[in-house]
Amino acid sequence: MKRVSILGATGSIGQNTIDLISRDPDSYDVVALTGSRNVAQLASDARNLRADVAVIADESRLSELRVALAGSGVEAAAGRMALIEAAQRPADWVMSAIVGAAGLEPGLAALEHGATLALANKESMVCAGPLMLRTATSHGGRILPVDSEHSAVFQALLGEDITTVERIVITASGGAFRDWPIEALADATPEQAATHPNWAMGQRITIDSASMFNKALELIETREYFGVDPSVIETLVHPESMVHALVGFRDGAMMAHVGPPDMRHAIGFALHYPQRRELPVERLDLAALGSLTFRPACEVRWPALRLAREVMTRGGLSGAIFNAAKEAALDAFLERRIGFTRMAGIVEEVLAAAEGQPGLIDAAFTLDNVRAADHFARSSATDTLAA
Repeated sequence: MKRVSILGATGSIGQNTIDLISRDPDSYDVVALTGSRNVAQLASDARNLRADVAVIADESRLSELRVALAGSGVEAAAGRMALIEAAQRPADWVMSAIVGAAGLEPGLAALEHGATLALANKESMVCAGPLMLRTATSHGGRILPVDSEHSAVFQALLGEDITTVERIVITASGGAFRDWPIEALADATPEQAATHPNWAMGQRITIDSASMFNKALELIETREYFGVDPSVIETLVHPESMVHALVGFRDGAMMAHVGPPDMRHAIGFALHYPQRRELPVERLDLAALGSLTFRPACEVRWPALRLAREVMTRGGLSGAIFNAAKEAALDAFLERRIGFTRMAGIVEEVLAAAEGQPGLIDAAFTLDNVRAADHFARSSATDTLAA
């Protein structure tokens, strides 16, 4: 029986993970489930899966969680330290699906205890890729990518020599505004940005898809996870979201990973790795699909992609600064303090400010230094927004 924990159980990735586990409950011992604020969903899942502990990130909701779990035998806890303690509990496989930089510490905690970390939290690799990989190696853990694009690359590379790779193409749907006139983007609202044409995801990641900040993070994550030169990594807009990534080799061959826009495939691949097991996902009818289309990803329309390339070239802790500035800018957009197109400008200004801080970007990859970079970026973004 595989011991599993799901960090971020109430979000879309967590719910899809629970769907797969619930189809074969006798194969899994659920150790820990964590959620942000949705007490009802967390308690229901913890009861149904007979988890050892359920943790709500919002400490003010601990009493509500205790009431919801009364008589179930499931331990209730709340807050940041409880999240980390849950991640440290002995488990064979841990899903890291907490949104944003908040997912870094729990993911590291799981790796420090030798778990296989199914990584849906792309910010962990963006902010601290070398630290994540070093921690996994030194403690006998493993990181398996769960982003659909990185799972696709990982699968295409199985049995291949990474030194023979000359191209990695990450596809993007283009999000809600892929066909909008550029001049109309400045007036886009959070509600419009939060509607995705293909994928069912949370609000923040859906808006990041519309701005291409999600894809920008994935470009950086590709560099960190696979260790390839930034010049190898490409982006194409692929409106159908059927081809998740392509890997090109030096003999001219390309391997494409094709499948429906259903996160249970990438989750299931990580859950069962190295085996392939049957999954409840749609089987494609290519004749009915008819055609697949691709077009360039314009860095004028989506400046986040240009900024990601600058971050990959700069290296160091610039990824942590980029992500924290992006999170702060997204908060401001959701609060209607700035327009949609202003987000990229804030991130660019924060990156420029970081260059003026000696030793900040080039500090060693430690958790304390990543936190310091994150703090600087959020403070700098606040100052930029107030100016």
